[in-house]
Order: sequence, then C-alpha cells, then structure tokens
Amino acid sequence: MKVIVFGATGTVGRLAIDNLLSNGHTVTAFARNPDNLKNQSTSLLRVSGDAMDAETVSKAIAGHDAVYVLLGAGKSRRSLIRSQGTLNVIRGMQTQGVRRLVCQSTLGAHESWGNLNFLWKRIMFGVLLRPVFKDHELQEKLVQASGLDWTIVRPSAFIDGPATGTYKEAFGPEERNLSLKITRADLAAFLAEQLSGLTYLQRAVSLSN
Repeated sequence: MKVIVFGATGTVGRLAIDNLLSNGHTVTAFARNPDNLKNQSTSLLRVSGDAMDAETVSKAIAGHDAVYVLLGAGKSRRSLIRSQGTLNVIRGMQTQGVRRLVCQSTLGAHESWGNLNFLWKRIMFGVLLRPVFKDHELQEKLVQASGLDWTIVRPSAFIDGPATGTYKEAFGPEERNLSLKITRADLAAFLAEQLSGLTYLQRAVSLSN
C-alpha cells in the first residue's frame, strides 16, 4: 500500500515508518523537515510541509491508500496541532477520496480515563498536561465523526526499549494494575500492523504494559 505519515519525524513516527517500510509499503513522510529521517529506503518519499496548512495537507494526501496521524507538539503544552492538524487531514482525505485512517491519541482519553492512576488523573492530565489532553480528546471526536475507516490507538506513556510484543491491548476502562508504560518500538509495530488487519476498524484501542 501507499501510505502517508503525518508527524513522520517524531520519535514514534520514525519507528512506525521503519516498520511500514519493512512490511513492504511505500511511505510518504510529511513533516516540516522530512530530510531529518535517516532511513534511505527507495520506498520512502519525503514531503515538506506544515500540518496546519490545509491546502498543502490535501495535496500531499492525493494518491495514497491510507493515512497515519502521529502528530505531536514537542514541548508545547498549548499547541492545537493534534486537533487542527487532524481536522486538516480528515478534510484532505475526504477531498481526495482516501478512507483508511490510523490516528495515535493517548490512554486516558474519553472512556479510557478509568485506566489511569492518581498521578495521571490529578497531576499529569489534571494539571500539567491538561491542554494537551483536551486537544487529544477533541482530536478523537473529530476522527470518530469523520465518516472515514478509522482506528484510534491509545498508548500509555512512552519509554525507550526494544519491541517486546508482551503489552496488553484492547482492554476496557475497568482494567487496573497497568504499568501505564509502553515502548515506542512496541507502539510503532502495533501501528504498522493496522494496515494488514481490520480488527480495530472504527474502534479506539488501548495499549499498555
């Protein structure tokens, strides 16, 4: 398949692209500075652009079979890149006739709030990262209302380390005793797998060790 990845140069985006390429897909990396990617595969294309620019986003989506939204705001706690960038992607997909969307959100969004512990509920998402969390929740609402063939992936906090394949997935909000962590490598592998199966079509799936 021909896939475009928004948020391609983030820590998860880079690994997801590596996995997609290894799985035999042709990948377009959309980012402000896509040349920062080290992967030199001939199946990797690069498009420089800003996800907040709706026209550029729509043009970049044309001709692809699927879209990944792995947008992040770096250290900014006030950026609306996740919701507004995702809205631009959705509108671009609708314009270009592309239906398959995989979007990375966060564990804790909407009904998965129950999976979080006191630290994440009251301190991290309750105070320190509250604007980021609210933008994730708006992002999910936009995806779910898009009419596209979407999958939302809700990972717990990222940690470094190899892919283990031992994480829990698709658990309900009543699930407790989670580490609330997952390696970026495990998340990237899971994201890449979503093109070959429709188990989580129009579902939000939670991931955590």
